Amino acid sequence: VSPHRVLLMDDEESIRTLGSILLQRMGLEVTAVPDGSSAVREFEAARHTDRPFALLVLDLTVMGGIGGKEAIRIIRESDPKIPAIVSSGYSHDPVLAQFQAYGFQAIIPKPYDIKRFKEIVLSLLPKNSRTA
Repeated sequence: VSPHRVLLMDDEESIRTLGSILLQRMGLEVTAVPDGSSAVREFEAARHTDRPFALLVLDLTVMGGIGGKEAIRIIRESDPKIPAIVSSGYSHDPVLAQFQAYGFQAIIPKPYDIKRFKEIVLSLLPKNSRTA
């Protein structure tokens, strides 16, 4: 069984690198992108293959680009069910207080707590073929 695919979007390269390493260590295949428009493109491309993404981790705020709130709104138009996690270092954003209302199933604050990150990711992956 091939590993689940995770789409990780963050505008900070260091966060993309750290998140990718964490997810790969969990036995997952990661595609990391810097902004919401790239995330939407990758998501749509993968949807039309036999290996779509199983989970999205989207940074809420992207400087000068589309962030997670807008990206998930677009993605939900074509896939209302894909599990999505919103990630942010800005704890006061209203999206974080009501993340479910914006189409997210969970929130991961930054900086990442590695144990919590793993727990949340594993809780949202399809149960039938877990890798970790």
